[in-house]
Amino acid sequence: MNELSILIGGKAGDGVKLGANILARLFNRLGYYPFVYEDYPSLIRGGHNFAIVRAADKPVAANYDQFDILIALNQETVDKHKSNLNKGGIIIFDSDSVKAQGIGVPLTKIAQDNSLPLIVRNIISFGVLANVLNVDFKTVEDCIKSAVHKKIDENIKVAKEGYSIKIGKKINLSKLKNPAKPLITGNDAIAFGAVKAGLKALIAYPMTPASSILHTLAAYQDQLKIAAIHPENEIAVAIMAEGLAYAGTRSMVATSGGGFALMTEAISLAGQAEFPVVFILSQRPGPATGVPTYTSQGDLFFALHAGHGEFLKIVLAPGNVDQAFQLSADALNLAWKFQTPVILLTDKHLSESTYAANFKESQVKPELANIWNKKGEYKRYSFAKDGVSPLAFPGDKAVVKATSYEHDEFGITTEDIDPILNMVNKRLKKKESIIKYLKNKETVKVYGNKNSDTVLIAWGSTIGVVREISEELNLKAIQPLFLEPFPTNKINEQIKNAKKVICIEVNATGQLASLLKNNGIDVDKVILKFDGRPITLNELKNKLKAK
Repeated sequence: MNELSILIGGKAGDGVKLGANILARLFNRLGYYPFVYEDYPSLIRGGHNFAIVRAADKPVAANYDQFDILIALNQETVDKHKSNLNKGGIIIFDSDSVKAQGIGVPLTKIAQDNSLPLIVRNIISFGVLANVLNVDFKTVEDCIKSAVHKKIDENIKVAKEGYSIKIGKKINLSKLKNPAKPLITGNDAIAFGAVKAGLKALIAYPMTPASSILHTLAAYQDQLKIAAIHPENEIAVAIMAEGLAYAGTRSMVATSGGGFALMTEAISLAGQAEFPVVFILSQRPGPATGVPTYTSQGDLFFALHAGHGEFLKIVLAPGNVDQAFQLSADALNLAWKFQTPVILLTDKHLSESTYAANFKESQVKPELANIWNKKGEYKRYSFAKDGVSPLAFPGDKAVVKATSYEHDEFGITTEDIDPILNMVNKRLKKKESIIKYLKNKETVKVYGNKNSDTVLIAWGSTIGVVREISEELNLKAIQPLFLEPFPTNKINEQIKNAKKVICIEVNATGQLASLLKNNGIDVDKVILKFDGRPITLNELKNKLKAK
């Protein structure tokens, strides 16, 4: 076999997430590329939780509807998912509480006999799975040691009991020669990419699915020499980040739709005062609370039009962890280069899924901002050809003004006609400057058969499934990395010979398709999904065939 899919399920508190993480580590050590999708309701205890771990001989970022092995820690997992088990698939289940056909193991009894909490059933079942896959126990032990931080010896002991269970059917999963890769979530890639670009402060109020950016940077703030700050609400978050930027500190905020809604006035302030701040917007279904632990791409227009008035915003959207790392760094550098708010659009699927990463930390670094040379009279908003004025900070022997009011070059408020016109034009020049700057940068990715006359277009995490299907069906796939300024010319170049253009999105209204049309690019078909779940490989293939 060159790939395998495993679903592990139980209720919140059963250790499904940790179980999936250990499975991914196992496949990583065997030379495969793991991808982990997590599905859970907004409950601390109870509810149905599951994760799908897919391991393939090539990088993957999507799942099939079917899987090869089902690990059931409760009866609900069997009842909900057994119909999606591939023919000849295997169910590993807790025979003390679950009725099923397959490999029944007394997981509860083994845990209790060892005076351990029931959460260790995930570790015991991991041992059983390793036996099914003919994996040597040393590899099992190494995976547990790398993932478990308490009672390690006890966990290894019960895993060995599971490994020793006599089973009939086994799966021959060959070991590949690929080296192990870093396993990382989209949120962690965003966090570390920004740090490599000089991030010094992350300010956030926890909101799923962006919360782990704060958790990760708070855990490592001493080693990374940054500040991770949790203020009282999202309005305070945005204003604090802008205050830090005013003082010369590279800052970033992380939130989801509801929190971002509270920040929009601050985004407009950043446009007027020219504060360089990065806003991470991790999308989930709305409106209002919506479905808070699931995924969506419904905030594209919200990001593009956030904040009142007319000013440059830069909007980027990564599609996997490698892009998340790179574009997070780019976002921070662009914010400081052009002194404007930058929005990085991610979503729950990218934010919380685990990927095998291929990025190199050395590929990003802080880029210099336009800093005042400390000669002559300082004008915070001095006119410049590219619209970008030199920056000075408190303590630079200059009077550094910042204001939400229209102003002159010094930052002194005005309501006179000429200064208003001059300052509006100055800020709008930045859009021309960023377009010129991006001309030789990669703003669009192309995959699949580049000569195909059928073109699939997708953005964000949806490119994972689109890329794989385009390669399988010999089609062309396009992914815009920048959504503002929109790379119209580069997309037109890629679709000039297309007979059919199909846009694929995880929202109900086809927002990218509308954006394409607004920029003069015709779309023939739109494939949408908006139930909070990502598009699977089977779904997309069937819908494309139906088109």
